[in-house]
Amino acid sequence: MSSLDLAQGSLTTRAELAAAYGGSQYGGGIVPANQTKNIFVFSDPAAGKEHDYTFDGRTDDDEFGVLYLYTGAGQPPADQELTDRNRSLLNHVQAGRDVHLFVADGTVGDTETVRQRYIGQVVVDPVQPYEERWTQANGQPGRRLYVFRLRPAPGVTLALTDQDTMQTASTTQALPVPPATEGAAGTSATAVPTEQHGTDSTTANITGGARTVLRREGRLVTAFEKHAAAHGHVVHRFQIRVTGERGAFLTDPYDATDNVLYEAKGKATREYVRMAIGQLLDYRRHIDVPDGLRLAVLLPEEPTADLRSLLEAEGIALVTKTADGFAGFPLPPATA
Repeated sequence: MSSLDLAQGSLTTRAELAAAYGGSQYGGGIVPANQTKNIFVFSDPAAGKEHDYTFDGRTDDDEFGVLYLYTGAGQPPADQELTDRNRSLLNHVQAGRDVHLFVADGTVGDTETVRQRYIGQVVVDPVQPYEERWTQANGQPGRRLYVFRLRPAPGVTLALTDQDTMQTASTTQALPVPPATEGAAGTSATAVPTEQHGTDSTTANITGGARTVLRREGRLVTAFEKHAAAHGHVVHRFQIRVTGERGAFLTDPYDATDNVLYEAKGKATREYVRMAIGQLLDYRRHIDVPDGLRLAVLLPEEPTADLRSLLEAEGIALVTKTADGFAGFPLPPATA
């Protein structure tokens, strides 16, 4: 059950919450209430559209269950940063704070006071706390956002309704952008800077108990990006939104210098190699790059001979981490 003395699904206001639990009643979607060790998160998808982002809402459930996406704090036009209130939300478990999710639900009478519907107590997903996303403004890349991944707290069933579900993308577009810029579009592929990964492993306390998740893939990607840059290669990613689907997703590194799209995996087993092949075949349909795009799988070690044969049969290159670099990089020059 929720640690807040408020029925899930009930309506309240920021002022009422501030009077009962502390915290500011004015502005900001992430409101720490220091005296009661709470953090209130106020989601308003309609307001998000006014700021050129539409990432808030319940997205498709995954293997861990219900997932609600919430765009962090930060004033446009600057990129969002993992500081201040974003950091307080990110680190709420370490700080011993409970997080409570509210969704805007109309106004109080004829006033402009927004009603807040209480969804329930949540936790930031400890496996993947946030996703980096990019806005689009007038067909051009906008700014970086941190979209937090919120899960039900242990023992909590969130009081979500159909209206809380994220809208699906309505258009199909592949948006080309310079390597150093940021953006997103309908079904769009948008070049964005690569994410930086600093965690080897993390423990996920999700429904079903503690779960250790290996983060070798993230470290592998970061090491590869540095290696490629040291050899003069320009590397970025694509952010893709697909018509009829919710949310967005990022590819792994795209080497613009050699026109190669990579998919990285943290293990060199059959399951992961087959997954990488499928993702590459999917992604290449949406990105707008020069003719002659090549595909490559990036792995932390050599796979079996049969998996190497599988990749060769599909025309997909293999790059693996070594003690002093990456075997197979750069790819041999493309043949006519």
